[in-house]
Amino acid sequence: MAITQNPTIQNGAVSTGNGTHSFLNITATTAIKSTSGRICVVNVIVAGSANGGIYDHATTSGTGVSNAVAVIPEAIGTYVFDFPCATGIVVTPPTGGTISVSYN
Repeated sequence: MAITQNPTIQNGAVSTGNGTHSFLNITATTAIKSTSGRICVVNVIVAGSANGGIYDHATTSGTGVSNAVAVIPEAIGTYVFDFPCATGIVVTPPTGGTISVSYN
């Protein structure tokens, strides 16, 4: 399986060719998908000082408790979510941290 960057998916996204995509080295709130999808795995690469979050939303504005899906811990590690999002997928890394995510 070859990993190829595909600019038609979204900037920063990488396609593995089997329907799963990854978005690497996220350091700020990022809309990784603006349509329905599934958040799969979050890797915290650099620990932060406060928890981050995953939101079922199409844009980075307007995220909050009403569309929160999960908390991203501030500790380094791999966290499996496998959770559907109806509107889009927005992630906020832990404060000062870096994450990479997989989604489809």
